[in-house]
Parts: sequence; structure tokens; C-alpha cells
Amino acid sequence: MDIQHAALTDVGRKRDHNEDNFGTIPDINFFMVADGMGGHAAGEVASFMAVEVAKKVIEANRESILKYAAGDDSVKKYDIYQLLDQAIQSACISIFQESQNDPDKRGMGTTTDILMIVNDRGFIAHVGDSRVYMERMGKVIQLTHDHSLMNELVRRGKFTPEEFLASPYAEQKNALTRAVGVYETIEVDTFDFPILPGDSFLLCSDGLAEYLTDVNIQRTFEDEDLESAAQKFINIANEGGGHDNITAVLVRMPQAEDKEAAINKAAEINLSMEVLREINIFKYLNYQELIKVYNLTELRSYEPNQVVFLEGVEGREFFMIVRGAIRIEKGGNTVATLQDRDHFGEMALLDKAPRSASAFAEDVSKLLVINRRDFYDIIKKEHALAVKLLWSFVQVLSDRLRTTTTNLTDALVAEELEIDPE
Repeated sequence: MDIQHAALTDVGRKRDHNEDNFGTIPDINFFMVADGMGGHAAGEVASFMAVEVAKKVIEANRESILKYAAGDDSVKKYDIYQLLDQAIQSACISIFQESQNDPDKRGMGTTTDILMIVNDRGFIAHVGDSRVYMERMGKVIQLTHDHSLMNELVRRGKFTPEEFLASPYAEQKNALTRAVGVYETIEVDTFDFPILPGDSFLLCSDGLAEYLTDVNIQRTFEDEDLESAAQKFINIANEGGGHDNITAVLVRMPQAEDKEAAINKAAEINLSMEVLREINIFKYLNYQELIKVYNLTELRSYEPNQVVFLEGVEGREFFMIVRGAIRIEKGGNTVATLQDRDHFGEMALLDKAPRSASAFAEDVSKLLVINRRDFYDIIKKEHALAVKLLWSFVQVLSDRLRTTTTNLTDALVAEELEIDPE
């Protein structure tokens, strides 16, 4: 797979030395950016160490990466997650120990962003406020979310963004809550996502991210020469003021030989993500979290009148309609017909109760399906995501209880007045 890449770093217009670093291992599609911090040039030491240590860990595990790429079942997706986490944890320990041995380097640390592409999957490991962006078919998506004070407190539900900006903490909104090397260990965000032909990626330090918009990212990626595009990104930051060091690592996937198939695949992924985004249970999730939920889903096809599930059978799956129509029957009678982007069966994610009705495909239909076991796995591992999902479930149940109570009250009043509730 002929993946193109280019990388540039620049001191900017305000600093006298460069604390950014980047690293690549092109033959295994490994790309990395690090933005150091700390006095007496310690920041550049931290970012350099992060890149060098992480690359050594990846190189030492090259065989496992190649096995995974070849479809060897002895290496799982989880092992790639663990490898990226190990690379950053090893860097973290090395930087921390160096800072303890040299008083001038105490407190030094670095942000870290890694993108590794294996076949048609992208794997990201992220700490700090450097960023990874994806440009897909003219649309720009920020794949990572800054580990800043504002984002962290909003993520924990302590503030809304508006409340935070009106609080005494607003001046510290960009203060980092995670950095590699400040302590012996660090919590690393890791996730994977589907990659399509023609996708482009930008890994950058905050010295560039501050000046980026969807428009100038998309416009710069129109340049077919990635070296030229990388220089244009550097220019964007310098022309905007260049207050910090600037680093850009660009990666571009080759175009598909079968363009129609690639367009159809992209449309399927985009539609599935839109369906997820419109469901109340997932409405509080950011793109990174939504990708993690998307990775749980299975896309199933149903023919007309094919059984989805039967009344009285234990429920284990949640269904979302991508296209088609689903007929809900109870006691042999049709009680509802659901259409595109509707969903049903979500309570099966929370309990093992038997289905209260049956579901059949009315037309040729495609459904996204989430299994209860996979749902439990993710809420055990992803605590912030779990809070958002379970809070959403509480709201859904509350709304249903309120609706049921209203309907019951109306029915009782109608009965007392001897008025048909219909």
C-alpha cells in the first residue's frame, strides 16, 4: 500500500528554540508528533526522548505488527492498542527518570500523538493537546480531543462549556491535564477507526492547531504534493503570528482502483455514523467516543418478513435502522412500523428480560446491531463514556415513564368521565 507522507517542523516567530519533535517509520506506517514543555530546553529533551523511545518499542514489536497485518489470529486488535500504550508508557518512564536525575529538567513533559495504519484501520494513541485531523471527501474531522482543564471538567460533567468560560478557571482553559513524563505513568487515549482510500491525515502541535479551520485544512490538502502542503501548513501558523513552535506530519492514503466501491463504502460508514449520532443514547458523545461505539456495531441485512427477534425470547441486542422498515408485532398484531434511523430493543443492553414483542423486516433492510456483552465491555473500560451512556439511558427511561404516566392519567380521567380515550 503506497501511503504518502511528509513532515516539517519550524521554530515559529516568537520562540528561540524548537521544543517540537516528530518521528516516522514509513514501512510500517507509523507517524508521531510530540510537543515538549519545561525550562532550560528541557521541553525539547522530553519530546526527543518520547519519539526515540516510542520508535524503539515499535521497532522491537515489528513482527507482531506484521502478523496482525497479515491476518495472523495470534495478534489481536487489542494487542495493537497495548503496543501503542506500551510505547508511550515506556517514553513516560524514561522522561520522568531523566527529570529526577537532573534538577534542571524537573517537571519536563511532552504531548504525544501517534497514528499507525494497519491495512484499512487507523490506530491512534493520544496524550495532551497536539491533534490528529482527518480529511475525508472534503470533510474535516478532528479525531482527538485536547487534554485541557476545560475539556476535562466538561467531560466529567462539572461544567458546560459556557459555564466554564464564565468561571474563575476560564483563564486556565488550555492548561494541560495530561502530559507524558511529568509522572511515571500516564493515561493514554487509544482507539481505532476505519480508513478509506483517499483519506488524508494531519498530526500537528498546538502551535499549528491554534490557526487551523476546516476551510484551510481542506484547502491545503487539495495540494497533491504533500511536501508543499506541509510547508503551507507551516506558513498558515507563521502568518497568523507563529507564537509557538509549529509541526505538521501529513499522511495520505492512495486512491482506490475501484472508485465506485470506495464511494459506496464511505457512504455506508458516514450514514452509519449519522444514525448513531441521532440516537438519544449517544447524543452526548464526541466523535472519538462515537467511533468507539461504531466499532462495536455489526451491519446486518434482512429480507422482507425475515425475523429480527421473537416475542418472549431473551433479548441480547440493540438495533438501529440504517435503511428499510421493521414491523413490530405483539400477539400477532402489528403495533408499529419503524423506518430509517429509528431504533428498537435498547433495553436488552441493560437486562436479560424476554422481548415484549416480535420484530420482522417489512422491506429489504440494513440494521446496525450492538451486542450486550460488547456494550458491557466498553463501559467497563471507558469510564467517561460509560457515564455519558448510562446518563442517557436514565433520561430515556425517565421520558418513557413520564409519557406512560401521562397516558395512564388521561385514560383514568377519561374512564371517570365515561369518555373514550381515543
